[in-house]
Amino acid sequence: MERLYSPWRSQYIEGLSKSDECFLCRAFKDNDDEKNLVLYRGRNAFVIMNLFPYNAGHLMVCPNDHIGDFTQIDEKTMCEIALLTQKMVKLLKKVLNPDGFNIGYNIGRAAGAGLETHIHNHIVPRWNGDTNFMPVLGEVRVISQDLKEIYNKLKEGLKDVE
Repeated sequence: MERLYSPWRSQYIEGLSKSDECFLCRAFKDNDDEKNLVLYRGRNAFVIMNLFPYNAGHLMVCPNDHIGDFTQIDEKTMCEIALLTQKMVKLLKKVLNPDGFNIGYNIGRAAGAGLETHIHNHIVPRWNGDTNFMPVLGEVRVISQDLKEIYNKLKEGLKDVE
């Protein structure tokens, strides 16, 4: 049997039991955006990179407030989330040049939500051929780019995206 070591996953596993505080709220409250991978802060919503991404450049657009019920998001916040999603797609196209995107919410545990108490919109860049034998047969996803490197590229690219 082949083994694929991914020691960085231990941060995620160990972090699950350590804190009852929402990791999105914690990242938003902390002023160290680079450490927390917060890419953009708006009036009602913010953008954060997924620390355990499905693909390189996986972003989440979240309300600033801790809201777990999609139907409770106010109109201003909903509009800002939509506009930020559009802006991030433009940014990802410019910086990472993906062939497509998966965009959406996972609402409820049955729908795949890892965090049910703070709603967030996923933006997952996709490339032709990014589904290969590793995730299909090995149930392992390989991310070939460093998160901090991608963060820095996206942060720099934000200056030119409207």
